[in-house]
Amino acid sequence: MSVTIADAGWLNDPQLQKLLAVLNADGGEARIAGGAVRNALLGEPVADVDIATTNLPEETVRRAEAAGFKTVPTGAEHGTITVISGGKPLEVTTLRADVETDGRRAKVVFGSDWKLDAERRDFTINALYALADGSVIDLVGGIADLESRTLRFIGDAETRIREDYLRILRFFRFFAWYGKGRPDAEGLKACARLKDGLSRLSAERVWSELKKLLSAPDPSRALLWMRQSGVLTAALPESEKWGIDAIHALVRAENDLGWKADPLLRLESVVPPDVARMKTLGERLRLANAETDRLVQWAATAKVEPAVTEGELAKRLYRGNVEGTIDRLRLDLASARGRAEQDDKALIEAGGYFRLLSFTGKWHKPDFPLRGGDLSPLGVEGAALGSLLKALEGEWVDSGFALERDALLERAAERLKA
Repeated sequence: MSVTIADAGWLNDPQLQKLLAVLNADGGEARIAGGAVRNALLGEPVADVDIATTNLPEETVRRAEAAGFKTVPTGAEHGTITVISGGKPLEVTTLRADVETDGRRAKVVFGSDWKLDAERRDFTINALYALADGSVIDLVGGIADLESRTLRFIGDAETRIREDYLRILRFFRFFAWYGKGRPDAEGLKACARLKDGLSRLSAERVWSELKKLLSAPDPSRALLWMRQSGVLTAALPESEKWGIDAIHALVRAENDLGWKADPLLRLESVVPPDVARMKTLGERLRLANAETDRLVQWAATAKVEPAVTEGELAKRLYRGNVEGTIDRLRLDLASARGRAEQDDKALIEAGGYFRLLSFTGKWHKPDFPLRGGDLSPLGVEGAALGSLLKALEGEWVDSGFALERDALLERAAERLKA
């Protein structure tokens, strides 16, 4: 029985069909390739549409521009031309075969053999093609693997990995998103044997893959197999000797409480709250400054006990970091909920954390009612002025933000007389 994605709405886009027609004319051939076909068969959203073609890059440019499309030579040396269709970028890549690889990048030659093009890809489920009419072409057994949710390397797993060691992380990332049951045994063994090759990759590529993995609906099974194979320690040494069990309760809390999947919060659940190690992690993987800052603030935020009053929490929020506190509370709430099935005390803890998290989400930092100019009539200047303001602000916070401007000015005068 033929397999088709003809009912995929994006496939019938007039601009896409026009581009396919242009590339298929006069002896050329073009097909939708990879993830778009895979996701269409799974009934999942399609973010990017990639096209494979027998046309050489310069011919792709000539045909596309003659038809009124704008082109950008984003990766012409590797056969990739970006065609702007209806304001959306479409990557059009000439069929190719690898002639030399070093575990990070490959030298390629262009060709016209669809089977060779399929066999150079990483996994069977990523090597599916579709014609303009939606007919799916499977040259490597990808449809059967997609139906069984099996993630399998094309050909010999070690060979595929040695071509690009990032495929180790991609194996677990795609397993997290599309796999079921146990990972393919040969693929898992190959990843374990070659995990040291991850050290040859750029930090940016490693973090990009880890972040995508941690964004999966439920990355817990993939993380478990990464831990057992030694890949997790190789890619994320901060997680060594630190349990990954917390990820299970966090995913359940996300599903039950409607939290959006948050890769950084999930990362925090599998690494220790240690400021120095979070700084090192951020530097090693070259995280964005905002990402590193968030990890550091979370690690620097002291644990909040579930029985603390909202008034006391407000003081801590004013003096500390709100986002770090929210991360702490979410992780503690998830943990307590996970233990609550067997522990009544944990159920009470969960109620406390839920209360505090709700309060924190609505809390707004109050404005200290004094400014330096308010103390000018008292004759205070320079460092003494700063010290006095800081002391008065401390009294104001300790009062539960209740002291008003006049009362604070009176206290300032009293302090200066003392």
